Order: sequence, then structure tokens, then C-alpha cells
Amino acid sequence: MGAVRGLRELSGAVWLLAVGVFVNACVSFTFVFVFLYLTGPRGVGVGGAGLVMGAAGVGLMAGNFTGGWFGDRWGHRRTLLAAAACGGLLLAVVPALPTPLLAAVLPLAQYALGAVRVANSALVAVTVPEGARRQAFAVIRSASNGGFAVGPPLGALVATQVSYDWLFLADGLGTLFFAAWTARVVPARGAARSTGGPGGRAAGGRLWPELRARPALLLLLGGILLVDVTYRQLYTTFPLHLAGQGLDTRVYGWLIAVNGAMILCLELPVTLALRDRPALLVVAGGLALVGAGYAALATGGGVAAAATMTVVLTAGEILYKTTATAYVADEAPERAVGRFQSLYAGVSISGTVLAAPLGGALYEAAPGALWPACAGVALVAAVAVACAHRLAGRGGGGAETESAAGAASASASTSASVGASASASARGSAGVSASAGDSVTPG
Repeated sequence: MGAVRGLRELSGAVWLLAVGVFVNACVSFTFVFVFLYLTGPRGVGVGGAGLVMGAAGVGLMAGNFTGGWFGDRWGHRRTLLAAAACGGLLLAVVPALPTPLLAAVLPLAQYALGAVRVANSALVAVTVPEGARRQAFAVIRSASNGGFAVGPPLGALVATQVSYDWLFLADGLGTLFFAAWTARVVPARGAARSTGGPGGRAAGGRLWPELRARPALLLLLGGILLVDVTYRQLYTTFPLHLAGQGLDTRVYGWLIAVNGAMILCLELPVTLALRDRPALLVVAGGLALVGAGYAALATGGGVAAAATMTVVLTAGEILYKTTATAYVADEAPERAVGRFQSLYAGVSISGTVLAAPLGGALYEAAPGALWPACAGVALVAAVAVACAHRLAGRGGGGAETESAAGAASASASTSASVGASASASARGSAGVSASAGDSVTPG
């Protein structure tokens, strides 16, 4: 009953936006196939394709780190619509572009999609009340992950049976659809209530004093940075480890399927069950489980160790990702919601740039040291976040110091007003007030 009540705290708009996120995620498959597209139909060498992919990854990270500034300055809804429109158009025209231009267009498209991800997260912070954000992020993240479970197999079918060009067209149109859908379900007056409006002073003021006043948040960001570099070894050095154990790609595929299935089935109910627990302790537990997963690899090889690692690491991911996103939203001052989300979004995907070179170098130099090192780094991150909880309890972070009863009361009160506003908006045919989720791409 508690889980059902937690879902009822969300306005219908959250579910509407989840539909848009799911549809967009189902066709957001081009980045999975870009390398094959460049080296195949486009005839780019492996080295050149790697450089383009690296530049696109940098563009994605830059969009995450800077997109929040645009939202604070001009409004998160407006930023999402503009970035989604730009990203969608750039992806849709890729098949018509000469090959040399792709080195510029693909990073720009990824920059735009990074900004969409931040704006998506910032919208939940300004439209969903504190106390209901964890379940809102979990709903949107579940929709995104569900779409990505469909997307890559569908993309592989399109690429092999039709053409790689259609992948980019479908992805671009899906992103444009997401922009149009968001414009429909997120009315401007609801999304802009905390931003100060376009051209206002919402983005004014320095960010560092706000962060310095929240040392617990700084510790959290540091912990997420450390753990993401270790977590993403799942997609870089882990398959090399499996190959070294004599296990083929099919085993890796099944393990990734287990990861996805656990997230789809468990993340939302677990988030609902733990929504009243201190956020930083939940995050610290998740980071510790990531470390414990890699420790399982250090104890032995074979399928059993690899499966144990995958299950334990995924349990950690379920605990920390949604909860950490919601905590940052709760901690953000109104004038810096977007920039706080940018900081979190940037560090939460830092592993996409850092994991492969750091993990690859250590694996090449000392393969046996990689998994103990990953376990140790993740456990250090867990301890840091646990210390952040204690620090917040002494006044170093606002969200952790509120009582669960007070938060629940505020949530119920504000949720009622949001629901009323959404109903009025629907009657006026302008759509309903909505939140946005953790990501349009997996986070």
C-alpha cells in the first residue's frame, strides 16, 4: 500500500512525460551503431572513427556540464525544447551530409542531447515537490530504460534489413517528437515557476558559494565521480576479462540482459520502498554494493563470479542513481536548479570518458589489480557519502536535516496544489503540468 500511495503522489503529468521518454528511447539507438556506420557505409578508418566517437563523447559531457546554465537563464522547458529540436534536426540530416562534416555534426548533436538530459532532470526539480522526487525520477528512468531495452535490437534490425541511414532519421524524428510532446504536456507557466523567467536573474550569482554552503553535496559529487569510473568498467574492461576467462560474447550479452531486467523490474519498487529513508545513506549503500560486486570478481573467475558481480553491482545501481539525482534536486536553490543538475549530470557520466583509458591502462599493466582497485575506489566513495550524511546531520546539507514526517507533509500539500494546477491546465487545453526525468539517455 505504501508503494501505491507513493505513486499516487505523482501527478498524471509525470506519466504523460514518461510516455514521451519511452517512445524517444525506443529510437535513440544511433550512438550504439555510429562506429559501425562510420567504418562501414562511410568508409572511415578505425582511427578516424575512434576520434569522431571520442569527440562525440566530449560533446555529450560538455552538454551535461553546461546545459543547466541555459535552463537557469532562459527556463528549463525552453532549453529542453530548443536543444531537442537542434539535436533532432542534426541527427535527421546526417545521411545527407558529406563524410567530413560528420566530425563536427555528431559532437554538436551529442552536445544538444546532453543539454536535453540536464533540462529533463531540472524540470522534475521545479515541477515535482520535494518528497515525491525520488519516485518521479524512478518512473521516468524506468520508462527510459524500458525504451532502451527495445531500441538496440530494433536498430540492429533496421540497420541490417533496411539501411543505417534510417537509424539517424528515426532517432532524429524521435527527438523532435519528444520536443513536441514535452511542449504539449509541460505548460510554460508551470515549468518556469522557479527559474525567474527568460532574461531574468535566475542564472545570476556565483555557484561556488552555494556549493560551499553544502559540503555534503560536494562529497556526494566526488563520490559519484569516483564510482562512475568504476561502474562503467562493466562496458569497457569487463568484456575483456570475460574473454580472458574463455567466456564468449554471448555470456556478456546475457549478463547485460540481467542488468537491464533487474533495473526494469526492481528500481521503481525499491525506490518507493526506500523513499522515506535518508537519501545519502541509501546512496552510500548503493556505492558499497558496486564495490562489493567488483570484489566478487577479485575472488575468482568463471560464470559464477561474473554473474554475482553483475547482480550485486546492479543492486547498487538501483539504490544510488535515482536517489542521488533526487537529492541534488532537493538541495538546489531555486536560482541554480539547472546548474546543480548540470554538475550532477556531468559527474554521473564521467566514466564514459575516463573509464576506458584508466581501466584499460591498468588492465594492460596489471590485470589482477583492476578489480581490487575498482572495489577499493567504490568503497572509498561509499565512505565519503556516508560521511556526507553525518555532515548533513550537523547542518552541512538541507535535504538530509528535514524530518521524514515534515517532508511527507510538505509533499502531500504541494502535490495537491500541483495536481489542481494540472487539472486546470488540462481543462484549458494547454496540456498538464509535468516533470521530466533522470535522462533521455541512460545515465
